[in-house]
Amino acid sequence: MFSALSAVFRPLMRLGLVAQIALGIVAGVLLVMISPEAAGSVALLGQLFVKALKAVAPVLVFVLVAAAIAGHKQGQPTHIRGVLLLYVIGTLAAAVVAVVASFLIPTQLSLDLSGVSGNPPSNIGEILKNLVLSAVNNPVRALMESNFIAILVWAVGLGFMLRTASDTTRQGLEDLSEAVSGIVRGVIRLAPLGIFGLVANTLAESGISALLGYGQLLAVIVGCMLFVVLVTNPLIVFWQIRSNPYPLVFECLRGSAITAFFTRSSAANIPVNLELSERLKLDPDTYTISIPLGATVNMAGAAITISVITLATAHTLGIPVDFGTALLLCVVSALAACGVSGVAGGSLLLIPLATSLFGIPAEVAMQAVAIGFVISVVQDSAETALNSSTDVLFTAAACRRAESKPD
Repeated sequence: MFSALSAVFRPLMRLGLVAQIALGIVAGVLLVMISPEAAGSVALLGQLFVKALKAVAPVLVFVLVAAAIAGHKQGQPTHIRGVLLLYVIGTLAAAVVAVVASFLIPTQLSLDLSGVSGNPPSNIGEILKNLVLSAVNNPVRALMESNFIAILVWAVGLGFMLRTASDTTRQGLEDLSEAVSGIVRGVIRLAPLGIFGLVANTLAESGISALLGYGQLLAVIVGCMLFVVLVTNPLIVFWQIRSNPYPLVFECLRGSAITAFFTRSSAANIPVNLELSERLKLDPDTYTISIPLGATVNMAGAAITISVITLATAHTLGIPVDFGTALLLCVVSALAACGVSGVAGGSLLLIPLATSLFGIPAEVAMQAVAIGFVISVVQDSAETALNSSTDVLFTAAACRRAESKPD
């Protein structure tokens, strides 16, 4: 019996991970079409996959960053500064694209939802304050709560303190990072089954009808994200590497965006991005720091979501928006996006921060947030795919630019 099963599944196992994921997507859609009840029953596969990724990601980030910094040799170059610059430029550019699209295609919302609740931050100062407070959180608590800001701070601090440790200690930390990476690779191999469960459960529960009422809003948001993926990001990468950027863009989309689209969590996709960075032969001293950092601060998709829904709310209420205010909205959206945690739906509760620029009451703003949750089946998935794949893309661009410079 086992030999027969092995013969059946052997061709599937020979396929690449992306091909297996594509088959999982198709199988999930077919299951929903054949039996929606059965589709709901396979939700456990998706839940287990996402939970496993979220469980291992904090430990992986902590160990990898600490090991990378502890093992870094004096005088050995890294490219973190270049990656951070690209993160900032990319997020601001995405906000500008969203504002321009919102002016070109004004969108009306039906602000008649009830039962909306939430506790968004009231201003940028509060976001910055929360970030600082998060950074000094207890490390054990940070690992338990997936507080990646605190995890990064503690990992960087521990790594610097261990740079003067004995070779045996630093080798032990490196061995630990290899062991954790091995566990992660095992989890990633289960991605086709996990995404099969995620696709089947999402379509069985929500279907397509929930999205039709807000088709234009969704089209503007997703259209902006596609423009950033296919135009803005390639231009930024071309500026860095001075060659055709699209092979690298499409490699990052295949290797990162697909899993991020269905897990809807930048934090859960960190192990996937780290493995992709290794396949691209990027500098480990750079990507082991830039990828976890990007899951927290590189949020171009969140900047698009915040800008588009904010301007749609203002347009619905008949509030005029001048160029100066729109420019300020770009900055606010980019800053707010940097405060979004790497979890599903993280950007939506920051919409009231941006709407406060136009004096829109919190009650109305939270109705816009509720609309965001209605379309989040697609919006949040596309947002996460853009955010997460851009982490690897900009890391690769910065590394290759540095490698191309003459010594």
